[in-house]
Amino acid sequence: MSQEPVLYALCDHVAVVTLHRPERRNALSPGAYRLLEEAFREAQRDPDVHCVLLTGTDPAFCSGDDVKEIMAGPGREATVAALRQVRPRATPAAIAILECDRPIVAAVNGPAVGWGMDLTLLCDIRLASERARFAELFIQRGLVADLGGLWRLPQVVGPSKAAELLFTGDVIDAAEAERIGLVSRVLPHEELLPAALALAGRIASNPPLALRFMKEGLRRATHGDPREIGAWISQTLGTLFQTEDHREGMRAFLEKRRPEFQGR
Repeated sequence: MSQEPVLYALCDHVAVVTLHRPERRNALSPGAYRLLEEAFREAQRDPDVHCVLLTGTDPAFCSGDDVKEIMAGPGREATVAALRQVRPRATPAAIAILECDRPIVAAVNGPAVGWGMDLTLLCDIRLASERARFAELFIQRGLVADLGGLWRLPQVVGPSKAAELLFTGDVIDAAEAERIGLVSRVLPHEELLPAALALAGRIASNPPLALRFMKEGLRRATHGDPREIGAWISQTLGTLFQTEDHREGMRAFLEKRRPEFQGR
């Protein structure tokens, strides 16, 4: 199998995008973010794509950002500088997914935490393995969530439950995710991908133009401009990345201990 961190395949009008860094639980490196963006730009360009299926290589869906590469590595300063621009951009991969006008099905095959949970929320439909776990861990790193958590999560589970998940960073299992409406169905692990492919196939068999307009109708029914919200998120992260609480959150994560936050 390819060593690329994101795989792309097209079969029967369904583009299958697979996060593929199993040794890092599919954590997103800068390269993985770029390939994820490219995969959804390709799906958007290709008229043969009627539906997209997003999943991960076992044992996880996505463990979020690769902390060692993005938050504690040599690229950290470039990341912070980009976020602190006068007019920062929303996360390009998030915008590429949101701008893809094909229906997107997430097959959440394992833990989806941090940006991994946000990633599931950028999709239109979520099916989960019984092994799936979800958590908006950003608060525990001294940060704010991205568009998935701040813009889509309240639409999916309601403002109160979204606030609880965002403010605590609590981990919830697949059964709780189904109960609160975060996922449509929970399936035995070995049945997840076949069920997700079957659902994507049923969607893809419908008139492609009508599907794209149907998705646009759903988009117009939501509130707020994701580009404006995304720019605010980037600007805020540019500030929070400089705080001692964020540095402590990173140190505690890498040292596998409880953080001690000081509010500065």
